[in-house]
This record gives sequence, C-alpha cells and structure tokens, in this order.
Amino acid sequence: MTWKATLNGALNRATGYQLQRAGAKPAAKVAKRPRVGTARAGDRLVEAPVFVICTLRSGSTLLRVLLDSHSQIRSPHELHLRYVSVHFDQKWSERSMAELGLDAKAAEYLLWDRLLHRELAASGKSIIADKTPNNVFIVERLRECWPDARFIFLLRHPGAIARSRQAYRGERDDHDDEKNADLIRRYCEAVEHARQTYDGHTVRYEDLTTDPERETRAICEFLGIPWEEGMLEYGRFDHGRFKAGLGDWADKIKSGQIQPPEPPPPLEEIPPALREMCVKWGYLPAEVPLDSGA
Repeated sequence: MTWKATLNGALNRATGYQLQRAGAKPAAKVAKRPRVGTARAGDRLVEAPVFVICTLRSGSTLLRVLLDSHSQIRSPHELHLRYVSVHFDQKWSERSMAELGLDAKAAEYLLWDRLLHRELAASGKSIIADKTPNNVFIVERLRECWPDARFIFLLRHPGAIARSRQAYRGERDDHDDEKNADLIRRYCEAVEHARQTYDGHTVRYEDLTTDPERETRAICEFLGIPWEEGMLEYGRFDHGRFKAGLGDWADKIKSGQIQPPEPPPPLEEIPPALREMCVKWGYLPAEVPLDSGA
C-alpha cells in the first residue's frame, strides 16, 4: 500500500474526506443496471383499469355497453389480452432487452398497457374497462401488470349460462352437453376464486336486467364517478360491431334495450356439474342434491 493510500484511508475514516490532486476529475459512476422484469417509472400509462371478471354467456356484453355509454368510461369489444404475447426470437434480442431491464413478460405488460392506453386516449375518456371472459384465467397477471387494477365480478345462474351457450351452439349430443357444463364449471370456479382472492364489486346479471338503474349506480359508486341516466339507453351510442369473437352478437343485444332475464332453469335441467356453484352463488338452496339422481 502506498503512502498516499495509507494517508487517504486514515483521513477518510476520521473525516469522511480524502486528498485528490488539483484539477483531477472524479471517477465516473457506473450506471446501475436495471433489474430485469421490474417496472420502472413511466412504464404504466393507464391508471386503475377496470376488468369485468366473468364467465362466457354471463351478460358481459350488456354490462360493457352500459359502461361504455358513460361519458367517462371506455369499454371496448373483447381485447383477449391473454393471447397477446411477446417473444424474443433470438438470444441477441433477449440480451439487449435485458440491458433495458425487460424480460418477455415485462415487455408483454408494456404492450398490454400501450394497447389499453391507445384505446383510452382515442376515446377522450378517463377510465377503460375490459370485459373479456377469458381474463378470468389471468387475473393474477392483470393485477401484476396493473397493481391498481379494479375488478367487477359478474355472476349469472350457472344453469342459465350453460343453457344460453348450448342454445347458440345449436343441437349437440349428450357428450357435448357434458363438455359444455364442464367448461362453464371451470369458468365459474375461476370467477369464485378471484372473488375470494381480490377486492372488487359483485353484480348479478339477473339484478342488472331487473333493476339496471340501481346496479349501475352501485357500479359508478365503486368506480368513484357520478351515475349518468344515459347508461340505461345504450342504444343511443355507437359501441362498435357486435360480432363473434368480440362479444355477444345476438339480436337481443342489438336491440339497444335492456331486456328482463329469462326464468332460471328447473333443477332437473341444471347439469349436476354446475349445481355446487349454483348453491355457492345462492341460486339453489344448500340442501338440493348435487348428483344426477334429482
């Protein structure tokens, strides 16, 4: 160790200072490499996006157009973020993105955010709400992307959901009935898991169609915005095309009017695979038999 190093060491311990030749430039600080996968300031342009967590055939398109009729809410057609992904095709792109602090998931979240922001900015509104049913299987990722994301849980009688989906699919054999019920069961269970895991607002399709003013007022209160009567007249506004893959496209939603719900299916028409969820959501009493022997 040189005498200069010894002197500077002692001086630094005693005073926190050290000697340096006049005119010498301090050593440049090495920039801290960003931690890969961690969001940085400015990575999120969308604040508190809203996601309707629901099953297939649950009335989510109706809820979408009611929300979209509000002057502050943009609720576009189904966005299917679950299937919007980012891949680095070569190791060079992976390495270069890592230097920016991005892995494939972080880059994917940037893309999701930009897509929502693009749609929101074009609308001139302040809140964006996505109602894609398969979002129910990526709720954890939605909250990871947007820690301030808000959830509206939309429930409907599971037996009515199965009946509705089977009706639009047309006549099928018994095996298709079983597959349909199993699919609806998986969606319902995912919705319930999300309800038990995250805070949010729950609305029932039956209540929404029976007393839409009361239910939309409650939703607006949850979102922290004033209720608007125009929400109930969604037919006055342009909500984009009603087309398969983008939401419901039936004549009922195209009518522009909120219509009352159909009566719930009788017990014998409810698939056994769905009866437990019917009980859990309060559509059947707890003492009903859950097997097919009813």
